[in-house]
Amino acid sequence: MKLVKTYGRTAKIAAALIASIEQRGAVSTARVEPVVRRILADVRKSGDTAVKKYAAKFDSLKKNQPLLVTREEMQAAWEATAPELQAAMMVARGNILAFAEAQLPKEWSISTADGVKTGQIIRPLGSVGCYVPGGRYPLPSTLLMTVTPAQVAGVERIVVCSPKPARETLAAAYLAGVNEFYRIGGAQAIAALAYGTALMQPVNKIVGPGNLFVTAAKQLVSTECGIDMPAGPTEIVVTSDQGYAPGIAADLVAQAEHDPETLAVLITSNEVLAKEVATEVKLQAKDNKLAKQSLTAQGAIFITKTIAEARDLTNRLAPEHLTVDSAADLKWVQNAGSVFVGDYAPQSMGDYISGPNHVLPTGRVGRVRGGLSVMDFVKVITVQEYTRKGLGKLGPHAIALATAEGLTGHARSVSVRMRSTR
Repeated sequence: MKLVKTYGRTAKIAAALIASIEQRGAVSTARVEPVVRRILADVRKSGDTAVKKYAAKFDSLKKNQPLLVTREEMQAAWEATAPELQAAMMVARGNILAFAEAQLPKEWSISTADGVKTGQIIRPLGSVGCYVPGGRYPLPSTLLMTVTPAQVAGVERIVVCSPKPARETLAAAYLAGVNEFYRIGGAQAIAALAYGTALMQPVNKIVGPGNLFVTAAKQLVSTECGIDMPAGPTEIVVTSDQGYAPGIAADLVAQAEHDPETLAVLITSNEVLAKEVATEVKLQAKDNKLAKQSLTAQGAIFITKTIAEARDLTNRLAPEHLTVDSAADLKWVQNAGSVFVGDYAPQSMGDYISGPNHVLPTGRVGRVRGGLSVMDFVKVITVQEYTRKGLGKLGPHAIALATAEGLTGHARSVSVRMRSTR
């Protein structure tokens, strides 16, 4: 990991490194966009033929292997799963379910004037596509994280796409009650979900994390299909001045083993802690080839002059995962996907079992939204209801505003009802 001070002789080096990290989202996806555009266009034109071609090329799909996974395959995978893993999946699903239920927005109405009622109703999306990565590791946790809140929201059709789905992922799909599962991944899966093919009907929205190709594809299809957010390669920032060095290093290494593009950062004004963490990271990543690769390429430790500067830098980076020292730190946190508090909250707990979603915004999208939630699967529809008395009360004000804007038709639509004798 690069260790630099944000002040003194290395101030310019630190500033340049911080600037490059701030641009990480746009720069990364731009590299793969030309390839992704070709795949999207091919799937739009040739449908299942193109999907199968790319699935064979990238996802090891066998010649006569069907794209659609049967419920019998999922059941067989569940029955072949060790009891302790079954139990872990059931606990995780229960916690995700409880958290999503608590998040679900409520319907309500208020009266702003006599004879006037305004409020909101909640309706689920009609269909969603849940993307579950399947490249380097099986990710049954991501299946549970994407499917479960959609079910809580009441989404009628839930489609899962995952390349080379491992037995564990199929088992999680069986546990979650998934009925439509395709063994495809990458940009071709995103294209099929967005545009539809003869085999697969398009969905209203696509959710889930993925590599740079998946992230770029989601962004490109977002003009025709809803998406949750760019949820690309993993990001971790630890902002600490009194943390436990072995634990901080363990979190950095753990997230770094996801992907060679992982961003792993420690921000601290405590130089002693910075050096302790750097030593621990080197030790703990020694036999972890992928983590070592990403930490060498994207790992950084910033030593700031003050605690306030460390906090400001953290919010500038808007990380996907953020660890802080104590609950008091939550007061200054403005931009982050999910926050982990204290020495006993390893980020891996959020990846698997806590309940809050692990599909989180990357590329500084944490400046404008948090992680995936049940709100991503519902529509909040506003409602307005007037009686004659209510219209008489507020109508003149609407007419005044419409007249000021020169929209006479708007004014007339109010006044004609105010004069009605019905």
